[in-house]
Amino acid sequence: MTTSQQTALVTGANKGIGFETARQLARQGFTVWIGARDQARGEAAEKELSDAGDVRFVSLDVTDDDSVAAAARRIEQEIGLDVLVNNAGVAFAEVDGRPSTVPLDVLQRTFDVNVHGALRVTQAFLPLVRRSPAGRIVNVSSTLGSTGTVVHPANPFGQVPSFAYPASKAALNALTGWLAVELRDTAVKVNSVCPGFNATDMNDGPGTVGAQHPAEGAKVVVHAATLPADGPTGSFLDVNGVVPW
Repeated sequence: MTTSQQTALVTGANKGIGFETARQLARQGFTVWIGARDQARGEAAEKELSDAGDVRFVSLDVTDDDSVAAAARRIEQEIGLDVLVNNAGVAFAEVDGRPSTVPLDVLQRTFDVNVHGALRVTQAFLPLVRRSPAGRIVNVSSTLGSTGTVVHPANPFGQVPSFAYPASKAALNALTGWLAVELRDTAVKVNSVCPGFNATDMNDGPGTVGAQHPAEGAKVVVHAATLPADGPTGSFLDVNGVVPW
C-alpha cells in the first residue's frame, strides 16, 4: 500500500495506543487525524506529534451523532479518508463483573463506546473510505473478546472478573466479520487487531507490571492499517498472527 498522500483517522488518539498509532502512521507519510472528544487534550496531542508529520486534531465524540457527523463533513471537505482506525474504547473494571453479577448499566455504558461508537463512526466514514483505492478499517479489539480463547481449557484469562469489556470486544469482532463480508467485492479491507497488554490508562498507566509500551501495541494496528492489496480481510490478528474468534 502506497502511503504517499494517504490519510487516516484514529479515534481516541490523544493518548495511549491511539496516540502512538497516529505517530507511527504520520512517520510513514500519512496525514493523520487525531479524533478526541476533549479539545484541550486533542490539541495538545496534535502539538506533541507535530514533529512526526502532518497530524491534525478533529473534535470527535464517538457516542454523539452530531459530533461524528461534523467530523465526517470536515474530513471529507478538507482531504478525504483512506484508513479508519476505531481505537476509542472504555473499560469499567472497578464495577464490571462476571455474567451473573455485572450491572446492566455497566454493560450499556461499555457497549455505547466500544460497539455502538465504533459502528457509528464506521457508518459515517465508510462512504469516504470506499472512495479510496486502498481503503482500510481497523477495529482495535482484545484477546479477551476471543470466544475461542475464553472457552479453551488453557485460557489464561478465565479468572478475569469481567464480562462487559470482553463482550463488547466480541461484538466488535462480529462487526469486523460482517463488514468484511459486506465489502468483500471492494478494495476495502476490514480487520480486528489485539495490541496486547500495554501500559495505558486502562491498565493503570506507566509502570504497569508486565505491560509493554503503547508504541509496541500500536505496531500491529499500523500493520493492519497498511496491508497490501493481497493482505487479509475479515481477520483477527495480533503480533503473532491470527487470533481465534
